[in-house]
Amino acid sequence: MSKESPVLCLASASPRRRDLLAAIGVSVDVHPCDIDETPYASEPARDYVVRLAREKALAAASSTSLPTLGSDTAVVLDGDILGKPTDQEHAASMLKALSGRTHQVLTGVAVSGPHGVLTQCVETRVTLRALSEAEISAYWETGEPVDKAGGYAIQGLAAVFVASLEGSYSAVVGLPLYETAALLRRQGVALWEGKLR
Repeated sequence: MSKESPVLCLASASPRRRDLLAAIGVSVDVHPCDIDETPYASEPARDYVVRLAREKALAAASSTSLPTLGSDTAVVLDGDILGKPTDQEHAASMLKALSGRTHQVLTGVAVSGPHGVLTQCVETRVTLRALSEAEISAYWETGEPVDKAGGYAIQGLAAVFVASLEGSYSAVVGLPLYETAALLRRQGVALWEGKLR
């Protein structure tokens, strides 16, 4: 099977986002953008993820003629954004806080193209079962939590921690496909079904 030419520039090095887009028939040119991801003072989490998604899409747009997609995902508990763990202690503290509770995962998506920058924010509610300290420690040792927001990967080993999910599973992985597909269509990017016509 021949490799398709890219129809979208993805402003992210995330293999998960690239794979999600491939699943809906969108081939991408990967162009990671290094932007300051520090939240503004008192910035609501929803505004934060949309702002970062927009900034990433615009940063990538300056170096390509393709439509560009930026995305950002935040794990939010009691209004606080839980970032990527800085070390084992930080990861453990986040997982202890999430243990047995429901939290929000907010994913912002921005697609820059002929119609300007279109954005969307998707909220998913995830409930983790109660986790023991031994489980949390063993999970850290796998190496999986190191670069994951909130210290866990729903599509990985931490799947066994998830008691329930309300909303978009793909958004928690990194890209809400239903909403992303709608934004891409509005910017003229063909998905798999558009290539059948």
